[in-house]
Amino acid sequence: MTAPSSDYMGFVGVTTGSSSIMQVFPRWADILGLPTRTLVGHDLPMDATPEQYLALVEQIRDDPHHRGALVTTHKMNLYAAASRLFDELDPFAVSCSEISSIAKRDSRLSGRAKDPITVDLALSDFLPADHFTSTGAEVVILGAGGSGTALSWALSERADAPSRVVVTARDDEKLEHLREVHLQHGTRDGLISYVRTDAPEDAAAIVTAAPSGSLIVNATGLGKDRPGSPLPDDVVFPEGAYVWEFNYRGSLEFLHQARAQESSRGPQVIDGWRYFIHGWSQVIADVFELELTSEVVEQLAEAAEFARR
Repeated sequence: MTAPSSDYMGFVGVTTGSSSIMQVFPRWADILGLPTRTLVGHDLPMDATPEQYLALVEQIRDDPHHRGALVTTHKMNLYAAASRLFDELDPFAVSCSEISSIAKRDSRLSGRAKDPITVDLALSDFLPADHFTSTGAEVVILGAGGSGTALSWALSERADAPSRVVVTARDDEKLEHLREVHLQHGTRDGLISYVRTDAPEDAAAIVTAAPSGSLIVNATGLGKDRPGSPLPDDVVFPEGAYVWEFNYRGSLEFLHQARAQESSRGPQVIDGWRYFIHGWSQVIADVFELELTSEVVEQLAEAAEFARR
């Protein structure tokens, strides 16, 4: 890719060209008065090498026109490969071993993990403030990667914390990493259960056993960067559950599974659109050193909705 000759922001992902942000960003730039309306995608494969991450971060650091970047799928791998190139890392980035926001302050490179903030903002958009204490509902997070880690962190910080959060993964290493994150964070003993699920049927059994009104979340990335769902088609969601698909684009099999039960069991199904809005607006604010009010965020949400029609 030939770098633009004027200022621009970057987007590190897998298939960045198909993201709605490519149409949304210029509108947001006008609303926020940004110094650029140009967003450039940096596509890396799911199995990118450490050398590819190092080269990309060096490009962002050394190009005077590159203002910074949002990182999606590669948050944890980029941290593992290139965190030593950063002059500043926030406590979330260090504890969660991920970077979702890359910003430049003069000649210094700053890395932050914004997901614990953005996922809590998105959760608060649809979940009543006293939901867990008033219902006894629990949480099942399918996936122990960056987004699942961020949500479990945010839930442990809530005044209305659930009594139990189950996090599943097919990888023992990811579960052990998550356990270590929670130990460092001082998460209450017994709040988080870490469960390895070798097959979709194993995850479905955990989902079905959750109490009514529970929050069920797809944080695996399946249905976006790769087709599929962490659950089989015959899964039975708890009655009155909140079923949250973190993705808003892609094949979205998990979302379709949940919507097929809306009339019969009454789950409330939420896609990842508001998570997308909060995620991008928080990183743009970090990159360009802005303060966002709730009113401005709603302006951005309206503009984004108009752009994707």
